[in-house]
Amino acid sequence: MTNQPIGIPTPSGHTMRARWLRPVTANPHKAAVIAIHDIFGFSDDIERIAQRLADNGYPVLVPDLYDLPNSKPLCVVKTLKAHEMGKGQAFEQLEACRHWLLDQDEEPVEQVGVMGFCMGGRFAVLYAAQAPVQVVAPFYGGIPKDPEALRGICPAVGGWGRTDTIYGGHGDRLASHMEALGVPHDIKTYDNVGHSYMNDHQGFVFKKMGPLPPMRSKFDASASEDSWQRVLVFFEKVFSGEIQAG
Repeated sequence: MTNQPIGIPTPSGHTMRARWLRPVTANPHKAAVIAIHDIFGFSDDIERIAQRLADNGYPVLVPDLYDLPNSKPLCVVKTLKAHEMGKGQAFEQLEACRHWLLDQDEEPVEQVGVMGFCMGGRFAVLYAAQAPVQVVAPFYGGIPKDPEALRGICPAVGGWGRTDTIYGGHGDRLASHMEALGVPHDIKTYDNVGHSYMNDHQGFVFKKMGPLPPMRSKFDASASEDSWQRVLVFFEKVFSGEIQAG
């Protein structure tokens, strides 16, 4: 497997930093995944997650959404604004990633999935409602109240933690929206689990402050592994054509 830094050309003319992970043996479905980082930005943790996808045969592109042609604080503010508005430069960055995957010649890619966490989970859902991707895997991101905001979304698999008092109910909201829209999904909310249960950051803020209310952010090995198994099964069914958009 290879893991290399690359640059993704964006419509603004800026070249965005990203990592490109290629599996030893790619899946037969010519499918790749865009992995979207959480609010902590590009980190060892999102690379760990991308590695798991690559180990299962998926070429993976990990963009750094905070890499904009401004100071880092301003870049973060711009990204968070796009996160709340559902439009803006971050979505252009994701679309540039999709085009890059389809245009590159190192791995044959005809299908694209999106996976995101926390902030990246909301980006993944909103982007999947706008772009022609085949599957989305959002985790503990904010979900719009109106199901019409997600009309056009592809099949989805994801997870939330019930003890997260800010976003814990958003998994049920997404499942309800998917039912209303008639789109296949596997959305699960885990009891006795908080926010960020699939992320395993090693920094002080996450380790010491994260588990506190209201979000109770903490890695949970059991819920994480269950989620991984659901994601990998669902991805296989979508990319093989067994599951199709409603």
